[in-house]
Amino acid sequence: MEFKILDKSGKLSKKTHKASDDIFASEFNESLIHQLVTSYMSNGRSVTRAQKTRAEVKHSTRKPFRQKGTGNARAGMTSSPIWRGGGRAFPNRPDENYTQKFNKKAYRVAMKSILSELVRQERLSIIEEFKIDSPKTKQFVEKIKTLGITENVLVLIDSFDENLYLSSRNLTNALVVEAKYADPVSLVHFSKVIATTEAVKQLEEMFA
Repeated sequence: MEFKILDKSGKLSKKTHKASDDIFASEFNESLIHQLVTSYMSNGRSVTRAQKTRAEVKHSTRKPFRQKGTGNARAGMTSSPIWRGGGRAFPNRPDENYTQKFNKKAYRVAMKSILSELVRQERLSIIEEFKIDSPKTKQFVEKIKTLGITENVLVLIDSFDENLYLSSRNLTNALVVEAKYADPVSLVHFSKVIATTEAVKQLEEMFA
């Protein structure tokens, strides 16, 4: 597969970049992508919720009303889960484990499927290099506009660039990451993905 490379003005140049069909032209596997995205989000979930059982809530053990004659259903104490303010029957605990195992081979296949679908939907663009002179958000925004991008964008680079990191960290519609740290949620979420030629090579090495 050959990608046409964008020039500095955002137009397709005569230069091309040859990439592996195995990585960027594989079949679309929706169910596997769904499993990968949900497992990735579950594994990043922080467990901070804690609810009380009926033994832990602060309630009197006194019977709220007599057993018979009131017309109400029988009740032993107000800490029952069916009472308002009572304990939870199956409470959330801070030691709950939400992690999901995902095999390495399946991960590679799913990531290939995501990258290939980005190509089919014309959401992936290749550029020779993506750099700015100084760490200024204004320069980064101008660079994105010059490339003709108006939607939210994910920029994949081959190595850490402090100028790009500092200039993009305050933007909610843009994210700059190294290709080796590209995650499935970001690839699926962002409308446009820009990758440098070196970043594409890194992706090919990772998922070959």
